Amino acid sequence: MFAKLIWLALAYLAGSFPFGLFIAQAACNIDPRTAGSGNIGATNVARLCGTKLGVATLLLDALKGFAPVAIAWQMSDGGWFAGFAALATVCGHMFPVFLDYKGGKGVATTIGAFLALCPGAITVSGLLCAGAIAATGFVSVGSLLLAASLPFTVWWLGQGSLVPVSFAVGGLVIWKHKDNIRRLLAGEEKPWKKSKS
Repeated sequence: MFAKLIWLALAYLAGSFPFGLFIAQAACNIDPRTAGSGNIGATNVARLCGTKLGVATLLLDALKGFAPVAIAWQMSDGGWFAGFAALATVCGHMFPVFLDYKGGKGVATTIGAFLALCPGAITVSGLLCAGAIAATGFVSVGSLLLAASLPFTVWWLGQGSLVPVSFAVGGLVIWKHKDNIRRLLAGEEKPWKKSKS
């Protein structure tokens, strides 16, 4: 049990590592916390520094969600521990100890964590996300649909034991998008567009 608690703490620390901040500062000398949307995630990095660096941020943020959960699966026979590891790494990204607990919205890290936890569910929810972005032009709409649909796709694919953690993670992602929801309702949300290549 002690080893598992240590691993959950390490999963949180892995999630806390701010790849978007380091990439933006190193590659284009911009602090994403004080520019654009003020977020350290892939969408803001892409807008500020270009699509390639945004994709790099997305992949690294997903990796830090995937790796701790994949290892957690090997440490326990049941999915409950891997589920807690997923929650820990997503919370690390959202509330990073290295940035005074002010982090990103957790979408990429959620994708990575659930690729290890329930790949079928996140694939379906990811397709819904991509479709919503393509149809509306808003990344936030796709992200919200991914978060809202995740518990249902997990349940639909017969992973009942993972439904509670998927509700928890999805709920946190939606809560972190509260400003986007306000802007969407007010017609003030900015659509996705490429700034640099």
